[in-house]
Amino acid sequence: MLKIQFFLSYKSSIWIHPEEYCVLNESISIVTSTLLLQYRQLKMGHHFGNLERVRHVITYSLSPFEQKAFPNYFTKGIPNLWRRFRSQVFKVAPPFVVAYVVYTWGNEEFERLKRKNPADFENDE
Repeated sequence: MLKIQFFLSYKSSIWIHPEEYCVLNESISIVTSTLLLQYRQLKMGHHFGNLERVRHVITYSLSPFEQKAFPNYFTKGIPNLWRRFRSQVFKVAPPFVVAYVVYTWGNEEFERLKRKNPADFENDE
């Protein structure tokens, strides 16, 4: 005879015959896997808002009621934008100017080459 203590209440125990142990062992494993699955579903939650709490990750936030929507936008933001523009304009603008000049020259040259030269046909009758 085998003595089995149940995992749910460790104070309760029953005595069973060895032939019945195999059937009982299979049923206990099914019950255990079912309970474990139910525990995981309860632990993890079913919806996005009910997920498990993340551990060992620290997050900081400030209430939206304590934040300013545009702090120092006009006093510091626009002058800072102008300062950054002035510091980068001579690095960024020349390639764009060269590209524009090449593009317009290419279009004008294409239009010129599409037409016949009238000077070639002055002496024709």
